Amino acid sequence: MKKNMITAFFCMVLGVVWGACTQDTPITDPVKEKVVPFEAGEFAKGADVSWLTQLESEGYSFFDKDGISTECMTLLKNECGVNSIRLRVWVNPAEGWNNIDDVLVKARRAHALGMRIMIDFHYSDTWADPGNQITPAAWAEMNIDQLSEAVASHTTEMLSKLKGFGIIPEWVQIGNETRSGFLYPLGDYKNGANFARLVNAGYDAMKAVFPKCIAIVHLDSGDRADLYTRIFSTLKAHGGKYDMIGMSLYPGADNWKELADKCLSNINSLASTYNVPVMLCEIGMNYTNAGECEQLISYLMKNRGENLKGIFYWEPEAPEGYNGGYDKGCFVNGKPTSALNAFLEK
Repeated sequence: MKKNMITAFFCMVLGVVWGACTQDTPITDPVKEKVVPFEAGEFAKGADVSWLTQLESEGYSFFDKDGISTECMTLLKNECGVNSIRLRVWVNPAEGWNNIDDVLVKARRAHALGMRIMIDFHYSDTWADPGNQITPAAWAEMNIDQLSEAVASHTTEMLSKLKGFGIIPEWVQIGNETRSGFLYPLGDYKNGANFARLVNAGYDAMKAVFPKCIAIVHLDSGDRADLYTRIFSTLKAHGGKYDMIGMSLYPGADNWKELADKCLSNINSLASTYNVPVMLCEIGMNYTNAGECEQLISYLMKNRGENLKGIFYWEPEAPEGYNGGYDKGCFVNGKPTSALNAFLEK
């Protein structure tokens, strides 16, 4: 009995020590030397890698140009010129991926590499996009007062956990691809007062934790000026607060220049009208069109002027057909194609 008590005590002490060590050290330490962080404010050459931990759990690996297995964010930084990472947040996802704890794992890894970070709040348990803006199940019966409080609380929880690890995101998205609002039905843009109130709930919560962080309102189809005029005139009319406009752009290999020109025109018009800069928060093209995608990104960078502050490729690491058929990644057999080579240009 005494021997068992001593063994149990030793195990308890070991557990406490191990817990303290894991709490105070990065969850993943992909670098061994001191890392110099990328400078805030420089042009963002980014990647959304929100699927990364899920891919790793399923056995996917990534390889550098010499075929050596390499951690994905390290690979993006060293071989593709990526200096920023974007991570989506879901409220209570069924399988856990993209919840607050999962985002924290990836954010700590990006931070250890000196990467700049964008946090993308979907305010949903699953995908939020033009066809899906579903209120989280736990919030479904809330009125507008309660829903505003829930947005603020969720935002505060995520950002406060980042702050606890010394991670300061440079940008925070208040909603994802909100061409018609978010948190349906109360946050539909047709009820402009509600929509602006929910945006402001996220904005104010973010500023309370990180006063210098840049708040983004993000829409899809960056080439369509009508969508942006509709949403940002609505926010203006109802006192909506934000610091930057976010866009998505997914052209094809045959029309990329036409859509890029429309997008650049839209960027300049919006910056002039609403007096804020613009970020391309999502961009992508079919993985078989790496050359055209490289041309697209290079063209946007060379013609960006003063108003476009960065470009983020959406899930470059995703294999062909992943998660129901996504085909716009730019890795093949775990190795990057030439699509991101434009980020290496000076």
